[in-house]
Amino acid sequence: MTIFLIVLLAALAFEYINGFHDAANAIATVVSTKVLTPRQAIALAAVFNLLGALMGTAVASTIGKGLVDTHYVTMITIFSGLTGAIVWNLLTWWLGLPSSSSHALIGGLCGAAIASAGGNWNVMHWATTDAKGAAAGLWPKVVLPMLTSPLIGFLGGALLMFLLTMLVHRLRPRIVNGIFGKLQLVSAGFMAHSHGSNDAQKTMGIIALALFTGTKSGAFKDLPDWLAFLRTPEFVVDKWVVITCAVVMAAGTAAGGWRIIRTMGHKMVKLQPVHGFAAETTAAMVIHFASTLGIPLSTTHAISTSIMGVGVAKRFGAVKWGVVERIIWAWVFTLPACGLMGYLTQVICTQLGYR
Repeated sequence: MTIFLIVLLAALAFEYINGFHDAANAIATVVSTKVLTPRQAIALAAVFNLLGALMGTAVASTIGKGLVDTHYVTMITIFSGLTGAIVWNLLTWWLGLPSSSSHALIGGLCGAAIASAGGNWNVMHWATTDAKGAAAGLWPKVVLPMLTSPLIGFLGGALLMFLLTMLVHRLRPRIVNGIFGKLQLVSAGFMAHSHGSNDAQKTMGIIALALFTGTKSGAFKDLPDWLAFLRTPEFVVDKWVVITCAVVMAAGTAAGGWRIIRTMGHKMVKLQPVHGFAAETTAAMVIHFASTLGIPLSTTHAISTSIMGVGVAKRFGAVKWGVVERIIWAWVFTLPACGLMGYLTQVICTQLGYR
């Protein structure tokens, strides 16, 4: 029971960090275009992240039971995976790099699972099918979206910006800023809602996996009746898990994420309200579609590449490609770095007698 509480606290710590790390992506453009003050933007994002987190559990199921063989997953495995993800998120936050919390969590979990299985890489589900016959596993749910979503975000942002430019090019800049300043409130809310519907579910999946693992191992067999709700004979995402993760993410969002906001909203491309609207709308649509399919998409990749696409639609030189290069390198290293940290944490815990 003690190790479960430690895992639960680690999962909620990851969710809180995700709130100010990734949720900053949702409000970076609306802050940089000065449509909202930072405090107003954080309040908006916190509310819509909370609402989005309450919408469905498809992504949670993918994280909890669709990526690694649960027979090799123990409480220590989950703790080790979370440790790798938390360390990486804090490091990239400190550097102001908008890396993917999703890939950090997935990498950490996979690395820890490999260590738990004695180095057997077959513990990972590469390409399988779920109970409904749909494609499942790391390739269709993680790797393929990791390659395609940035491209979709980039091209979608560029196309939408081009169309909007054609629509408003005869209007005065003051009128355009006034119109899209109001529309950006809608797009920022949509972006925050989509983020909550995808990212909050990842921690839900981890907690549900911990509950399932604890029940399977007999860790909860002596619980008093008032804690019987912790027993989970099958993998399910209980209502209390959904609400807890939603509230914790909203609290993390309320704490802000100024380092990420500066990189996303100021250093990469100089944005006006119309550009912010185009980037947020594109990214939100990509994330929303992924959530309905149970794909744990990187919201960071979606919004970052959408901003790049919008910048290119202005002119190629509008994008500060040196900043983009730093961001891309962070993306490349996230999965292997977190996998290695998860693996090493699992090995260390095993050597210390924790299994």
